Amino acid sequence: MSGRGVTVVTEAPCVTSLDISHTSNEPAPVSPDPSAAASTASAPAHDPWERAVAALVEHVRFERGRRPNTVDAYRRDARAVVAMLRDDWGVSGPDQVDLGLLRRYLASLATAGYARSTRARRTSTLRIWFGLLHRQGAIVEDPTLALATPKQGRQLPRVLRFDQVMALLGAPDRRTPTGQRDATLLELLYGTGARVGEICGLTVGAVDVAQQLVRLDGKGGRQRIVPLGEPAVDAVTVYLAAGRPALHGDVATDALLLNQRGGALGVRDARTIVERAAHQVGLGHVTPHTLRHSYATHLLERGADLRQVQELLGHASLATTQRYTHLSRGRLREVHAAAHPRARARPSHGSGPTLVADRE
Repeated sequence: MSGRGVTVVTEAPCVTSLDISHTSNEPAPVSPDPSAAASTASAPAHDPWERAVAALVEHVRFERGRRPNTVDAYRRDARAVVAMLRDDWGVSGPDQVDLGLLRRYLASLATAGYARSTRARRTSTLRIWFGLLHRQGAIVEDPTLALATPKQGRQLPRVLRFDQVMALLGAPDRRTPTGQRDATLLELLYGTGARVGEICGLTVGAVDVAQQLVRLDGKGGRQRIVPLGEPAVDAVTVYLAAGRPALHGDVATDALLLNQRGGALGVRDARTIVERAAHQVGLGHVTPHTLRHSYATHLLERGADLRQVQELLGHASLATTQRYTHLSRGRLREVHAAAHPRARARPSHGSGPTLVADRE
């Protein structure tokens, strides 16, 4: 949020201004599930389970308008359910599934050691899936109506202190094309609070250097315009002038961030870049979402309004943003120490808390 000395190449490519007239204002792609390896892709198309999986995928992709990574996550969850219910337990089709069977399935996941978040996600998939099948007339009753969601507990994300963020942003070697790309990735992640998929999906035309704005394509097809600070603008300018042309190969792409083969930088590669930079400066395990959490928390600690942060993050619900109020303890301590007559000043130990749990 504060500028640093960056050598800016003056003859940078011209970037088209954003058209914001059509814009509107939250796992990250779900990690592959080992149980999904027992995929039933080879089963015949007339199989009722195969038709049910196809119906779910079509519903999520077209009716709900979810992004490809999200569609794949639903498909993997459905395949994992089919692998156990049909292949292991011999359930011939969705019309043979009842509430007791689904409870047994979720209990088996708990016994196998699956995380609560995974079991909660599977429950959500089952509700959407069987609700759809019921509406389509494929099953008589929806067995998920009384299905309880496993409680996930209250696990706060990890947040970096501002000095830790500065160390992370300084890790890439900005004299090389890949270093300039890595610096641009890190600056954009922290400078916008965007999800890693949103940053990897950026095109060159989505960044307006002159106006210091970036257009992000969020969940559910929602777009939002987010301002860029000077360090992020400087990084993008240098990268467009030198780094990107050096990385660009024979692959025709308008993606902003490129891999070493000249194609669009993937989400997995972006995570690796962040993790590598974090280890390089001694921060341990840091993910792109850690920077998103840090962005939101630092804004709130410095007085930003909760609804403004909601808009910047692209959260559909204010309740999702409110979890960051629990992370802004440093600011609350300052207010308490200044206003309460019985408060006792304590020495400060950095800018904001560093929590140990990190979730996508």
